[in-house]
Parts: sequence; structure tokens; C-alpha cells
Amino acid sequence: MSRVFIIAEAGVNHNGSIELAKKLIDAAVESGANAVKFQTFKTENLVSKNAQKAEYQKETTDINESQFEMIKKLELDVNTHKELIAYCNSKNIMFLSTPFDLDSIKLLSDLGLEIFKIPSGEITNLPYLREIGKLDKKVILSTGMSDIGEVEDALDILIEAGTKKENITILHANTEYPTPMEDVNLNAMVTMGKAFDIAYGYSDHTLGIEVDIAAVAMGACCIEKHFTLDKNMEGPDHKASLEPDELKQMVKAIRNIELALGSGIKKPSKSESKNIVIVRKSIVAKTKIKKGEILTKENLAIKRPSGGINPMRWDEIVGTIAKKDYMEDELI
Repeated sequence: MSRVFIIAEAGVNHNGSIELAKKLIDAAVESGANAVKFQTFKTENLVSKNAQKAEYQKETTDINESQFEMIKKLELDVNTHKELIAYCNSKNIMFLSTPFDLDSIKLLSDLGLEIFKIPSGEITNLPYLREIGKLDKKVILSTGMSDIGEVEDALDILIEAGTKKENITILHANTEYPTPMEDVNLNAMVTMGKAFDIAYGYSDHTLGIEVDIAAVAMGACCIEKHFTLDKNMEGPDHKASLEPDELKQMVKAIRNIELALGSGIKKPSKSESKNIVIVRKSIVAKTKIKKGEILTKENLAIKRPSGGINPMRWDEIVGTIAKKDYMEDELI
């Protein structure tokens, strides 16, 4: 992808409401993101009934509710998927969803998804990775909580199962909501990209947008960021998400950074070329000079504008004979 692929991560911030999901899609479209992503799971396949919530989930949801109960309310059925895909198509934005179990992989494959996003929690799930690898689709692999050896193992499984390496993008990530700045370790993103000679990006859980912008400046070709309509809504991910205006600012900043990175060829730009004659200098007469006089450091100077002899030829000009009379400040 020549441009940074920006995924607006709606996740489960629809709170189980299809109308809220559509409003999230509208906000993603308005921001200029390339895709809006949800999550696909069968709660019974994802979490045991006695599984505990993460600390950040306890802080943002009903403390008396189990993780199973919390997630069950956020499940999207097949018809809802179809309706949201149709809505995304009508708005000209790509629908994506992260599958969290084997049944969900099949569901999304049957619905014709072009890209499969693997969440950080599944990077050590061999049967899951193999199932996605068999599809031979484009894959985006999040790497939160993993070390470089686990990333290598996951890539090997995907590739051995049938996915081409050039169709895989790995995302550096930190699975803490929100991620403390000191734990971002953005340099690890570049380390992985170089180690595996693979496209890389960043899935961000920090507050704000500055780390996403830095990631793009460091070569990220894909950015994923959680967003919501309102950070104060009840639900596990709202507080660590961007609101619509912030999402719009992030996309705009990334597009500006893309432009600013440029071709990498060092030469005068189109916009600055007109200023060369104004800002650069020439060799000029410091005082009146008569024809036949020797040009010296005492009777020469370097001043604006350019257009005369380039001052880089100073040593070549000093010591030569004036071929004509010069007035003060006249170009030699």
C-alpha cells in the first residue's frame, strides 16, 4: 500500500447496538480512515464462564458482571454483520472485523472479507493461526504481549499454512489500555520490520495521537486506533479510545506526515526553487574596481542576490584581473 492504511477500530464500542455501530461507521467515514473494524466472536468459544476481567475492564464496566456476561452483550450475529457490511459499502469504507475463534474465521471468510486481522491475544493460538493462514488472504498480525520469537513462530505458521509473506503486515502493539508512554517501545516496531523483512505498522492504545504520528514517520504502513462516539459511555474500551474529532485530527496528521516524508531524494523542491536567486549570494565588488586591477579579498565581497559567480568559486576568482570597471555591489 503506497499510503498508510488507517483502521478506525470501533471494536465493541457499539455496546451491542446496530444503530450505534452505524454511527461509528459514519464517524470513521467522516475522519477519512480507510477501514472501520469491529470484533467477531461467539462468547462461548472465546471465554470461560469463570474467567476474570482485566483490571481496565473492571474500572470501566459493572464490577459485579463476569467477563462472559460483559462480552455476551457485545456479540454481533450474522445478520448484523451483513447489515454493517452493506452499510460500509454504501459509505465507501472497508468493513473489517477481528475473529476471535475458529467459527468466527469461517463466518468472516464466508462474508468475503479481504483482510483478516489477528488480535494480539491469538498470536500463540496455533490452530487459529493455521486456519487463517489457509485462507491465503491479506493478514494483519498484532503482536502485543509477545516477544520476537513468538512473532517469528506465528509468521512461520501463517506462511506454512499458505499465506504469502508479502500479504502479511505485522503491527507492534502494547496490550494495556491505555498504554503508558514508557511502555510503547516504538523502536521495537522497526526492529521487527527489519528482522523479518516484512511490512510493519502500529496498533495504538495510548491516549492521544502523537505516537501514531511518530510511528508513521518511522515507516509504519498501517495504523490502527480505537475510537468511540463518547469516552464517557459504559463499556470496556471507551475510555482508551479517541472521540470523532480526535480521530479526524489523527488521520489529517498522518496524511500530512506522508506528504512531508517525500521521495527521499535531496534536491530543491518546486516551492523553494524561486527563492534561490533571492537567498543565495554571488561574488560582488566591495568597492569601485578599475579594469586591469587585481581582484583581492579586500575589493571583493559576497552578497545577495545569486545569479552572478557562485561564491564556491572564491579561490578561483581571487587573484585574477578585472576585465572591466565595476561599481560597488556590482556582480563580478
